[in-house]
Amino acid sequence: MAQKGKIQFLCQQCGYVSPKYLGRCPNCEEWNSLVEEIIKEEKTSRSARISLTGEKTRPLLLNEIQANKAPRIKTKLEEFNRVLGGGVVPGSLILIGGDPGIGKSTLLLQVSKHLAQTGGSVLYISGEESAQQVKMRAERLGNIENEFYIYPETNMQDIRMQMEKLQPDYVIVDSIQTMMQPEIPSIAGSVSQIREVTAELLQLAKTNNIAIFLVGHVTKEGSLAGPRMLEHMVDTVLYFEGERHHSFRILRAVKNRFGSTNEIGIFEMSQDGLTEVVNPSQIFLEERLDGATGSAIVVALEGTRPILVEIQALVSPTIFGNAKRTTTGVDYNRAALIMAVLEKRANLLLQNQDAFLKAAGGVRLNEPDIDLAIAIAIASSYKEKGTTFNECFIGEIGLTGEIRRVNRINERIKEAEKLGFRKIYIPKNHLQELDKFTEIEIVAVSTLSETLTKVFK
Repeated sequence: MAQKGKIQFLCQQCGYVSPKYLGRCPNCEEWNSLVEEIIKEEKTSRSARISLTGEKTRPLLLNEIQANKAPRIKTKLEEFNRVLGGGVVPGSLILIGGDPGIGKSTLLLQVSKHLAQTGGSVLYISGEESAQQVKMRAERLGNIENEFYIYPETNMQDIRMQMEKLQPDYVIVDSIQTMMQPEIPSIAGSVSQIREVTAELLQLAKTNNIAIFLVGHVTKEGSLAGPRMLEHMVDTVLYFEGERHHSFRILRAVKNRFGSTNEIGIFEMSQDGLTEVVNPSQIFLEERLDGATGSAIVVALEGTRPILVEIQALVSPTIFGNAKRTTTGVDYNRAALIMAVLEKRANLLLQNQDAFLKAAGGVRLNEPDIDLAIAIAIASSYKEKGTTFNECFIGEIGLTGEIRRVNRINERIKEAEKLGFRKIYIPKNHLQELDKFTEIEIVAVSTLSETLTKVFK
């Protein structure tokens, strides 16, 4: 028998609702993005925020609201705390996405272990694994306190009943695509199911002050699966990145209502779970070759932490009509712009040269302060002259070839000095604001051509 209710079509990309099917969404202009959903008529409203104790929200005067600042709950993973902005905020809804097998469940199990040790109770809702499978992984990570419950279920009505019974402080949902609201006549993982389940969890988090972690699948393009409104509804969106064949993992915040979105956390995967990388700069530089051409060190800034990363470049004559440009970990358009400035302002003939650029270690660098290191690496490979092993570079390059100022220059220089670098090239306009440094030579430059002359003299 057909389901009774109103039929509408929802865009998976932007959430646009249409009363009839359209091949192209008129809002985001994506083709074949509208999917059919049936809206079941309900006698009672499901939009009211009702707590687990049955209390409804009501309008309050601003002076009546008690603005008690709840302290953040810190885990023993300082890298995880940094990405969240200092710790877990009670009542927050956190979405974690990543490729299959990257370690999302392992990370949340370790976080659950630490949260249980703080005195709170944890409810781990597993929609993809049995309770025995979750326990096998948990035992590999070490002992977990008694206040840790595993509940293999996908029905949101049963999940809410158990939350009313247990009154947990933290809830982990693995994964959001497997959860389903039985009142919605569509399969688990559909747009309408993901939207309704997330709305239900959002209500539970806000009305009961429960911190809820959601695990989300990703598409082939690397973005979170499901409607875009899923990312808009949650408080924090984290991406767990890395390569299966490498042990290092990077946790990156792309949305955070309670902290910065520029922070990253670096972990190493081992048999016993994830361990923190305390000094990521040393990891990124440990395999660098002395005297190699096409290599330059940049002091990048990821959130509040300076990180030294090796920029590698390989420039060779093209065998085709058009030169090829390939980048890994560096923005393609930024690399093309810097090569154009090198050709115009530094007289390097690069239009017939293939160029391959990479940020070593699998890290992604997006800030403009890495421009100077990219230019030096390209010039080093083109000229077949290596840079000095203990020198590094900081600076943004303008279209006229000038070296422009960067943020937090003193912290970057201190990090380079701490790791044993003896020379650093910085924009000349920073000279008046520098602290006193005794163990590192500071070379102030104003133009790209001047820098190339001093480096490859």
